[in-house]
Amino acid sequence: MLRAAASGAGRAYKQELINLLDVQPGQTVLDVGCGPGTDLAALAERVGDSGTVIGVDRDPAMLAQARRRTEGLPVVEVREGDAHALPVEPGTADRAKIDRVLMHVAQPAEVLAQLHLATRPGALIGLVEPDWDTLIVDSEDLGTSRAFTRYTTSEVVRHATIGRSLARHAEQAGFVVETVLATTPLFRDFADADHMLGLGRNMQQAIQDGRIDESRGHRWFTSLAEGPFFASFTLFSVICSR
Repeated sequence: MLRAAASGAGRAYKQELINLLDVQPGQTVLDVGCGPGTDLAALAERVGDSGTVIGVDRDPAMLAQARRRTEGLPVVEVREGDAHALPVEPGTADRAKIDRVLMHVAQPAEVLAQLHLATRPGALIGLVEPDWDTLIVDSEDLGTSRAFTRYTTSEVVRHATIGRSLARHAEQAGFVVETVLATTPLFRDFADADHMLGLGRNMQQAIQDGRIDESRGHRWFTSLAEGPFFASFTLFSVICSR
């Protein structure tokens, strides 16, 4: 997650999201699924000494990293909790964000309902999710690239196409959609793509599951490593109000 956030595409969309949230001094900002705390310091800078930033995550390892990264930032609170049952009082947050979390949760609608409860009237909320159906990996073996994307969407990611329906889910949760943006991260470096898109590990699992022939899958992966390399997918950002 840290590597993805530190990439050029990661920095660009995150900065755009924070700018669109228009965080003001003295506000309370809620970061649901804060992970290792990548964005907490930037949010703390926006709210100033009179504001509060609450990061919520359920993973003990992520919470430990987030707490280490925000040592010395008294306005930041890192809380253990599930996105389906947020550990905040109703009407707490002036701003909130969920970044690449809904694709993994059991019930995205329940999480958005919790977010609606946790935010105040007039709050701004930022939602970011990829659409893994749009994953493209350039290869002379186009059939295997397509099979890899199908496997990713059907077996690897729980809600693989949540990105395209993000605005609809937000409206159904009672939010007013203000802005919808689409970003296309581009990958030219094989090692970075392998790490962030799971090319090797997901291909190996697809082979083990009998979804892709072993020799064909290995040839595909080897050819990608030899380069030149190109891959991309679409990332959707939705800004909505309470």
